[in-house]
Amino acid sequence: MDRMERFTLKATKRDVVGKKVSKLRREGKLPAVLYGRHVDKPIAVTLDRGETSKVLKRINYSSLVLIDLEGEEHNVLVRDFQVDAILRDLTHVDFLVVSLTETVRAEVSVVLEGKAPVISNLGGLLVNGLEHVEVEALPQDLPERFHVDVSGLENFGDGIFVRDLVVPANVTVLSDPDELIVVASAPVTEAESAPRDGAPAGDAAAPAAAAPAAGGDADKK
Repeated sequence: MDRMERFTLKATKRDVVGKKVSKLRREGKLPAVLYGRHVDKPIAVTLDRGETSKVLKRINYSSLVLIDLEGEEHNVLVRDFQVDAILRDLTHVDFLVVSLTETVRAEVSVVLEGKAPVISNLGGLLVNGLEHVEVEALPQDLPERFHVDVSGLENFGDGIFVRDLVVPANVTVLSDPDELIVVASAPVTEAESAPRDGAPAGDAAAPAAAAPAAGGDADKK
């Protein structure tokens, strides 16, 4: 489990909303929103796009960030962000305001480390399962990521499950303990991967990739 350094971002309140925020973006500014039950109503703010982009590249959804809003401090978690499809510039961020005395739920990424003997000794491969695990903890206790050592995967069928994670006592894992994180598999032969006689190639099952849900704030357009 990792803990990363704490980041602070300066923000100012803004009155510009909707399509008018495009002018802010042209000026290198980033529209964002602070929301949650610890604020009376969502607060529209502006941040420096360059500085915010640097921070977001170094944190996860479980990373606690301090927003300095004109001298008023808010502890927040990143809940959603948008990026321009062509320019790849950050265009909007949603921040959830949290209390350091109340637990929150967050997705923590899983990182595989080490060398699995099943690959070098048997020519096997590793099949990933979960890439994120849902946990609950005080905001300052949320792990940045879980490290999973695959050096114990020696034979086909060996796997690592959510229940195998090393989790601090002050963190509760909410994901199903029987969910698979990674499993050692035999290599797929050409004969096994070919479609059956008379069956179209499209019948072969393919893993589906889950995409994060996008927010619905009017500023993001």
